[in-house]
Amino acid sequence: MTRALLHGGIATAIGSLPHPDAPDAAALMFRTMPDLPAAPSLPCRSPHEGMLAQWLRALPEVAVGPDGALSLVPGVFDASAVSVAFDSAAHGGLLEFLDLAVALPVPPKAIKLQLSGPLTLALALIDLGVQPEVAFARASRCASAWAQALVDLVKARLPESEVVMFFDEPGLVHWTADSPVMDVESASDYLSNALAAPECVVGVHVCGAGALDIALAAGPDVIGIDVHARWLDHAVGLARFLDGGGFIAWGAVPTDRPIGELAAPLWNDLVALWCDLTQRGCDPVLLRRQAMVTPACGLALHGPSQAERALRLTRELADRVFDQALGTRLSIGA
Repeated sequence: MTRALLHGGIATAIGSLPHPDAPDAAALMFRTMPDLPAAPSLPCRSPHEGMLAQWLRALPEVAVGPDGALSLVPGVFDASAVSVAFDSAAHGGLLEFLDLAVALPVPPKAIKLQLSGPLTLALALIDLGVQPEVAFARASRCASAWAQALVDLVKARLPESEVVMFFDEPGLVHWTADSPVMDVESASDYLSNALAAPECVVGVHVCGAGALDIALAAGPDVIGIDVHARWLDHAVGLARFLDGGGFIAWGAVPTDRPIGELAAPLWNDLVALWCDLTQRGCDPVLLRRQAMVTPACGLALHGPSQAERALRLTRELADRVFDQALGTRLSIGA
């Protein structure tokens, strides 16, 4: 898939859903996100679908307990060993999503997948006691292997569907604190190497106040950020990203506070941020034509009905973005 198949006003989801039932979660995604349905992770269904356990299980030196807790296996280490395998315990949400997609009368044009990024996985390994230089090398190999395996899995099940793959990087907040374990340039290189592994459109989800400069320098096709004034300080970098054809997936539906029933307040917040970014040098047309809409983060900590409302509001906001993006195209004759 190339960026040319993306357009302003695509709605998709970020991260997890709270559903204990995989078929219900998959059906919700296809019902609310028809343009780019997202394969969910379901940590409430199985702790092995947690964002660390789901992926670090590929490293033989990491053990995953029944509750999803991680530990190091004494005496087990091979710098090149990574074993990726999809099963119902760790990937039930993904596998059910693909089963439903295969059963549709018309396969989806594109689907969105996700996995934890190498920086987040490396920090988890460091917390387990792995030396930083080893942790980053192992996490990079792990994330790259999973990313390519995910593309291969989709191509085997849905050969007509394209893939958009997001690397979730909540660990980027580590680089906004004092004394990070790795310099910014090296961290961006590790992330860039993982982004290059799968043959598809790739994005980075920057959770909260994460280090956006690292994500931008890694060269993604899409950057996922929430709607927040903190990004005004990054207006120059975002303007360059947009000028280069990059898309921004705006986390316009908050996941850390009540959101109400109406899209209008959330739309006003998004437009206000666009206006402020325009004043700081971002192209107002590109802000709309290269805008996707998502919830701010995963929805596993919400109830199923709350999650569905968040996804519905995401779709409503995306429809408004699409209308404005189409209006800008028509006004300039594109």
